[in-house]
Amino acid sequence: MNSIKHINNALKELDDEVQKILLNLDIPLNEKDNIMLPMLQQKKVLSQTLEDLTYLKDNPPKPNQPCGISKYKEDRQF
Repeated sequence: MNSIKHINNALKELDDEVQKILLNLDIPLNEKDNIMLPMLQQKKVLSQTLEDLTYLKDNPPKPNQPCGISKYKEDRQF
């Protein structure tokens, strides 16, 4: 699935960007937090999307049936 590849690339780019911010000593800590918060939220959404797509890839729905992702999510422990 191309979507999985693109999400993995986006996650790597986010990680690289966060590392650049963390290593930049010219940015105060509180400003780093403000800069990184949207990135970390985006990473959380991308990670969940990647997990869902991987599940659907490994467990494709049958024709004319719901995909089953909601049951998969209900069975997981958070």
